[in-house]
Amino acid sequence: MESQYIGGKSNTDGGGMPEKEVRVANQRRVGSCESLVRVLAVLLTLVAAIVQGLNKQTKVVPIKVVPTLPAIYIPLTAKWHDLSAFAYLLVANVIACVYAAFSLVLSFANRGTKKSSLGLFIIVLDILIVGVLFSAIGAAMAIGLIGYHGNSHVQWNKVCNVFDRFCHQVIASVVLTQFAALAFIFLVVLAILRLNRGPLK
Repeated sequence: MESQYIGGKSNTDGGGMPEKEVRVANQRRVGSCESLVRVLAVLLTLVAAIVQGLNKQTKVVPIKVVPTLPAIYIPLTAKWHDLSAFAYLLVANVIACVYAAFSLVLSFANRGTKKSSLGLFIIVLDILIVGVLFSAIGAAMAIGLIGYHGNSHVQWNKVCNVFDRFCHQVIASVVLTQFAALAFIFLVVLAILRLNRGPLK
């Protein structure tokens, strides 16, 4: 293949391939990678929301009303909506899942266009979703640690020794949410790299 010359300079990548073709190939790779990561983000947030939404456990717990009398056994149920932090974790994952699916359509619409305004808008929304997911993780972990260890200073007893499956599902949802947040961070990096290359000419 003959090298193309513009203004007396070679317009190839050094291996005989025109620079424009190299840029097109690189942008296609970045675009394909971005689509795969967005699909992964949809799946992670969807599974995290389902795991949290189905989180419910009933246990028969002995409760002593009077220290001298025998304990009374009462069935108690732990649900995801009993604590606002766990409800926030579910809502954050639902929002992130819907956005990831919508942004996947937007990224396809933006691919190959010269205007970068939509791309910048997607980056801003990706960053906002990262913030929402990390705040939900922090809130759920704060309550989860109290559930595991209790707090002797305010006389809050640990509950994960009783509702063990409930706590394990919360942990699973938090871990999935963490991976989803990392996926959105990776999307921000990919989008910045794509915009840094600029539109094709």
